[in-house]
Amino acid sequence: MLAEPALQILHDWVQSESLRKHSYAVADAMRHFAQVQQADADLWEAVGLLHDLDYERHPNQEQSSMDGHPFVGAAWLREQGWSDEIVRAILSHADYSGISRETPLERTLYAVDELSGFVMAVARVRPSKSIHEVDVASVKRKMKDKAFARAVNREDIVRGAAELGMPIENLIDGVITALRTDAERLGLAGSPI
Repeated sequence: MLAEPALQILHDWVQSESLRKHSYAVADAMRHFAQVQQADADLWEAVGLLHDLDYERHPNQEQSSMDGHPFVGAAWLREQGWSDEIVRAILSHADYSGISRETPLERTLYAVDELSGFVMAVARVRPSKSIHEVDVASVKRKMKDKAFARAVNREDIVRGAAELGMPIENLIDGVITALRTDAERLGLAGSPI
């Protein structure tokens, strides 16, 4: 079991509730797509939980190719005995790392990272704040609205789907489905209007 220790590491490294929820959402999406592809869902979920573990302590706004996120976390994980497969996937999700995305695990992490946060943002602006009211069409509409969730790079979302060879609608649908399974923990179960 990798997801359990990964969750503990996430909680040890990350204090921000919003960054924790982002990591849970990415982990949910990773687990979903691993199951679809009949891959190791526990491994993929662990990668989702760990991919931003150093972001809070070592942000890398300059996108240095050697310092900060994700290099600090990757080095620490390697020292702790985590596999090269996991470390490489984490490094590859940052375009500036110089690590190309070659495996389905690596490509999926990149594809769901920005999109998971974006789908959560779409749910939060619904009157009920429920992921259960979000559909593919509403996410695509919000993607066209440049003022909405400005920090999310739409090009990364489109590139992620293309790297997976998956229609963007299918990618969005998969992420929505995954987040619905964990709506309570993500704070997206909805609230009375």
